[in-house]
Amino acid sequence: MGWSQVITLTTLVVGAMAITVTCSSPFVQQKLDKVGKLPGQSFDIKFQHYSGYVTVNEEAGRVLFYWFMEADQDPQTKPLLLWLNGGPGCSSIAYGEAEEIGPFHINPDGKTLYLNPYSWNQVANVLFLDSPVGVEFSYSNTSSDILNNGDKRTAEDSLTFLLKWFERFPQYKGRDFFIAGESYAGHYVPQLSQAILKYNSETKKNAINLKGYLVGNALTDDFHDHLGVAQFMWASGLISDQTYKLLNQCDSESFVHPSNSCGQVFENADVELGNIDPYSIFTSLCPGNVSQTKQLLRRKHRFGRLNEGYDPCTEKHSTAYFNLPEVQKALHVDQDHKPSKWETCSEAVNINWKDSPSTVLDVYHELIGSGLRIWMFSGDTDSVIPVTSTRYSIDALKLPTVSPWRPWYDEGKVGGWTQEYDGLTFVAVRGAGHEVPLHRPKLALSLFKAFIAGTSMPTLQLVSDS
Repeated sequence: MGWSQVITLTTLVVGAMAITVTCSSPFVQQKLDKVGKLPGQSFDIKFQHYSGYVTVNEEAGRVLFYWFMEADQDPQTKPLLLWLNGGPGCSSIAYGEAEEIGPFHINPDGKTLYLNPYSWNQVANVLFLDSPVGVEFSYSNTSSDILNNGDKRTAEDSLTFLLKWFERFPQYKGRDFFIAGESYAGHYVPQLSQAILKYNSETKKNAINLKGYLVGNALTDDFHDHLGVAQFMWASGLISDQTYKLLNQCDSESFVHPSNSCGQVFENADVELGNIDPYSIFTSLCPGNVSQTKQLLRRKHRFGRLNEGYDPCTEKHSTAYFNLPEVQKALHVDQDHKPSKWETCSEAVNINWKDSPSTVLDVYHELIGSGLRIWMFSGDTDSVIPVTSTRYSIDALKLPTVSPWRPWYDEGKVGGWTQEYDGLTFVAVRGAGHEVPLHRPKLALSLFKAFIAGTSMPTLQLVSDS
C-alpha cells in the first residue's frame, strides 16, 4: 500500500480531545476495502459492501474494524445508519450483522450463508462497528488499552472513527445520519449522539448530519432498570413473592457491587428462574447451554439467545464462520492483529470496564432539547432489560404525551404497542426478546421503516365493503 499517499487534513481540538483526520485517496481506499463474494455465499446481491480498519488513535495504535453494507437499491438517495451492539464487549458484526439486521446470516453448518429477507439495508445504508478496541477484530498496539475501556473513551473513539470514515467515503458526507443499537448500547448510542452534537457545535459546522437515534431493550438508568427487572420477573411468575420483596430492598448500585445479602438474593433469583433463557423467557435454549441465567442480574449484560422458529444456536454458527481463515481473508482481517480465537463477546473488555454512569437520563434531557428524533423500543419477553424498565425510565423523563398508548399493526395483526411523547417515541414489540430484530425480524423492519420516515407506527387498516 506504499503507492497510496496519506494526507493530513486537519487537527481539531474538541474539549480535551484532539482529533487528527487523515485519509489516503478515498476511492483508492474504498477499492481496497471492497468485499467480493463471501465464502459460503451461493446467492447474488444487488449492493456493494466494504470492510476494513480505521485508526482512531495513532499514538496508542487503537484501530476499529467496520463492515459497511450499501442499501440494496438506490444507495445514493438513502440515509446512513450506524449499528452498535453493547455488552460492553460484544461484536456488532456477530450480533447486528449476522443475527439481526444485516443481510448475511449464517446457516447451522457454520460455513454457508443465507440472505436475510428483513435486512435493514432495504431502507438505509448500514454501517456495523466493532467498538471499543478489544472487541473481536478491533485492536490496539497498546495492550493496556484493552484493560482500560469505558464509556467516555468509547464515545470519543467512535466519533473519531466516524470523522475518518466519512473521509474514506466522502459520498456519504452530509447524508442524513442515524444511530441504532441495543442493550448496553443504551449508553453508547446517546453518548455518541451527544459527542457528535458537541463536535458540530464547537467546530461550527455540521460535520456529521445526525438526525436521530433508536435504542432497544436499552440499559438506561440503574434505579429504574433494577426496579423494572424485579417487577417483570415477579409479574411473569418467574420468582417468588419473597425474592421479589428482597430484590426491592436492594438499591440499584447492587447491580455493580452487590452486598453479601443482595448477592445472595440474586443467586436465589437465578435458582428460581431455572434453566430458561432470561433474554427470551418463552423460548428454547441452545442444546448444551445448561444454564444461561448467571449474568441475569449483573449490570453489564451480554446479548441474547433466540426465539422459537429460529435457530437457538446462532452464536455458535457465527463463532464457527468468523474463525474460518477464508472468511477473515475475504473481510480483510489483519492476520498480525487478529484474535487467537474470534468470539462473539470479549470477556476481557467486559470485566475491565472503567467508567459507566448510573444513568443517561440527563443525556436524554439534553438531546431531546436539541430536536433529534429519538425512539426507544422493547421486546416484551426479555427479562434482562425488560419493557417495564424502559417504561419506568421514560416516565422519569416526565415528558408530555402527544399520542396516547395504542396498539400498532402489521398486516392486520397487533405488532405491539406504542406511545408518543413530546420529543420521544416508545414502541413495544409483541413476542420479541432482548434482540428484537432477531426474534421478530418482520416487525423490527416495520419499526425501522417508521423511524426512518419519521411517521407513527402503523394503525389497523380497515377494508370497506365497497
